[in-house]
Amino acid sequence: MILVVDDDKNIRLSLKLILERNEYEVALAEGPKEAMQIVRNTPAVELVLMDMNYTRVTDGEEGLTLLKQVKVFRPEVPCILMTAWGSIDLAVQGMRAGAFDFITKPWDNGVLLDRIETAIKINNASPATQPVQSSPIVGTSLSGILATVARVAPTNAPVLITGESGTGKELIAEAIHRQSQRANGPFVKVNLGGISTSLFESEMFGHKKGSFTDAKADRIGRFELAKGGTIFLDEIGELSLASQVKLLRVLQDQTYEVLGDSQTRRTDVRVVCATNADLRVMVEEKTFREDLFYRINIINLHLPPLRDRREDIPLLVNHFLRMACEANGLPLVTVSTEAIGYLQTLPFPGNIRELKNLVERALLMKDPAASQLTAADFVLLSKDIPSGKPMGTEPATLDSMERNAIAACIAKHNGNLSLVAKELGISRGALYRKIEKHGL
Repeated sequence: MILVVDDDKNIRLSLKLILERNEYEVALAEGPKEAMQIVRNTPAVELVLMDMNYTRVTDGEEGLTLLKQVKVFRPEVPCILMTAWGSIDLAVQGMRAGAFDFITKPWDNGVLLDRIETAIKINNASPATQPVQSSPIVGTSLSGILATVARVAPTNAPVLITGESGTGKELIAEAIHRQSQRANGPFVKVNLGGISTSLFESEMFGHKKGSFTDAKADRIGRFELAKGGTIFLDEIGELSLASQVKLLRVLQDQTYEVLGDSQTRRTDVRVVCATNADLRVMVEEKTFREDLFYRINIINLHLPPLRDRREDIPLLVNHFLRMACEANGLPLVTVSTEAIGYLQTLPFPGNIRELKNLVERALLMKDPAASQLTAADFVLLSKDIPSGKPMGTEPATLDSMERNAIAACIAKHNGNLSLVAKELGISRGALYRKIEKHGL
């Protein structure tokens, strides 16, 4: 059942008609008091569609109060707010207070029904849903993220993927597309960091020949190319404020206009965004629009850096080795335990992308006759890695630096402990104690 709360009788009846035509059961309330009676006494309510104002006062406080009350009595029920475009700040306040989504009046029936369906699907999706077995994403530490991907992928909810560069955000976006109902449609990748403000509209929405000086032919925009599929907006934190406004309008109304053409077109895309920036800080600094942040952040997936998931390094190394051997027509190569131990001590500021690059370089530069990569194969190559935070969340300590130095020296001398002790300037007995101490 969907509860519609609005003081305008015509709006209530209009929404009732639309929703019942789409086989939803509907309850109507004129104001907050009546709405809360229904919320308290009707367990069948699975979504609340509510206005923000119920008297001549238009500050939205009545709506915010009602939203908070609903969340106290039925925290699991998603709420979608209705507000005028000019009062979109009210919707932002509502999102802060726990609303699932917002829609502007006058609404588009298709957009409204899509938002309602998305909210209900996500709320009812089983958390036990398992990701598809064909996922190329490697690592046991990401099982929770992959379960969330499987849960939200069948919906049309916008997803924001955050994490440092090289953590695999694009792979997660592709997994969302592959497990969605749009899997047979296109997956269009857009690096927003590489699009200037002056070219944003042309790149994203297209242009007609002659619409500006260099428009020598018609151009199809990225949203049109992604029709029926998913558009992946990478580096969204790099978008200028002027371009953010234009993007927000498309995401909000699902309509746009091609440059040089006055005809309004409708989008039919799933939007997935990614960034390595902290958008919440950018919102506070007024460099990223708060209303756009809440529009793209319905579902947030945060990918941890490699230093926080070092247990995945053995799996990743073997995966990258298999891929590189196949790509280069080489016989399958293994990697020694010592080499894995050494790799787990490196900081990898470039995360998975950097590990992949290191494994591929070690494979191509090893002794052609060798069937196994050893720690020595990685030592010289890893000296190119910039110094950074060591693996693990703790800051560098004398113990961790000592462990890293001993591990590197052992790898350098291929396990010859006499040479290791000599280079470190300690006795073999002292070296044995340190090896035991650090679990090397």
